[in-house]
Amino acid sequence: MRNKVLVTGLSLSAAALITLVSSEGFSPVAEIPVKGDRPTFGFGSTYHADGRPVQLGETTTPINALKIAKAHIGKDEQRFRNSLPNAELNQASYDLYIDWVYQYGIGRWSNSPMRDHVIKGEYQQACDALLLPQYRTVAGYDCSTHGNKRCYGVWVRVQERHQRCLDSLQ
Repeated sequence: MRNKVLVTGLSLSAAALITLVSSEGFSPVAEIPVKGDRPTFGFGSTYHADGRPVQLGETTTPINALKIAKAHIGKDEQRFRNSLPNAELNQASYDLYIDWVYQYGIGRWSNSPMRDHVIKGEYQQACDALLLPQYRTVAGYDCSTHGNKRCYGVWVRVQERHQRCLDSLQ
């Protein structure tokens, strides 16, 4: 893995923030994006910056949504860095794991095999763990089921993230 530094010295790059919000897409009105998910608005936000959950029908603007996403990411980044004592990553790997945390939550990261592998310096195994079944399901439904119209985009995103992870090892 090229250009590794201690995780404590990294933060989400501007390019990764743009990729993250582009992947999430923008929704001005809170809705359930995938059956079994929480109400979401803006760029995939399920909570307001102050921690209140988003309610169905609430509205937001692109600027406010970006502020909410950045506040959420900022809180999670500190917890993410703290979860990886003395671990090293390069910027590309850091960015994609923060993207993962934004989608799945810091709680799931803290208990994930990716975290354990990164701490041990097992970067290939950390990338491969992105493909585990628990990260391609929504409300118990396997999104990797070809042709499904329920959540196939989740599976596509998992595969794209895995490929970016492998590329970051080169």
